[in-house]
Amino acid sequence: MGRMWKLVAVVAVVFVGQAAPAMAQATRTWVSGVGDDANPCSRTAPCKTFQGAISKTAAGGEINVLDPGGFGGVTITKSITIRADHVEAGVLVSGGSGMVINALATDKVVIDGIDFEGLGNGVSAHGINIIQARDVVVRNSSIRGFTSGSSAGILVNTAVQSSVTVENCTFFNNNLGISVVSSSGLGAARVYDSLITGSATAGIRVSGAGNKAEISGNQIIRTPKALEILSGGLVNSYNDNVLTTGGDAPTIITKG
Repeated sequence: MGRMWKLVAVVAVVFVGQAAPAMAQATRTWVSGVGDDANPCSRTAPCKTFQGAISKTAAGGEINVLDPGGFGGVTITKSITIRADHVEAGVLVSGGSGMVINALATDKVVIDGIDFEGLGNGVSAHGINIIQARDVVVRNSSIRGFTSGSSAGILVNTAVQSSVTVENCTFFNNNLGISVVSSSGLGAARVYDSLITGSATAGIRVSGAGNKAEISGNQIIRTPKALEILSGGLVNSYNDNVLTTGGDAPTIITKG
């Protein structure tokens, strides 16, 4: 009997000593205006914020918005998609950036259908601040109210090669709509079919040799400068844009 109890005790110790497996991250997670970040971010138990969901989402995965709400600012450190499809998905921030993308130099990030509000304050606060990533796509989104002297709706300021593609977006009442000032000289923005209006300084700024923008089908209006091209930056235009009078002239290129 004594030997049997010893055997049971040894088996119990073995099982107790084994490390519990780490909770696997999901490839698709969900947020809801009435969610809770203590939840697993599943379809039936969604999280409350993007920041709460991102830690439970696998690299290369997707965060979906289940119903309307304000989901807070978020720092993105890996390849991921954040998407709201015909659902109000707000990011309201005061004194900071709406999204900071500081991922690996090879990572790819998609932001789709998000509404950013900067409340008109915050030094060096941006709608989307891209510090590091290879490719960022921003679609069907609205960015407004980032109005401090150095703020931009989207800032591309990376030390590595990076590219942002903007499609069907609205930028309103920002200091700069889009700013490409990468220290690497390898920053690029491709801006298509978007409205940039009410910028205090310029619609698009490209500064620094090697940094560039390509624009097509946009309206860049009601701003002192549609384009501000500084220190060897380059803007290529397909000549189908509506630009505020004034500002720096782009290089006109032909489609096809």
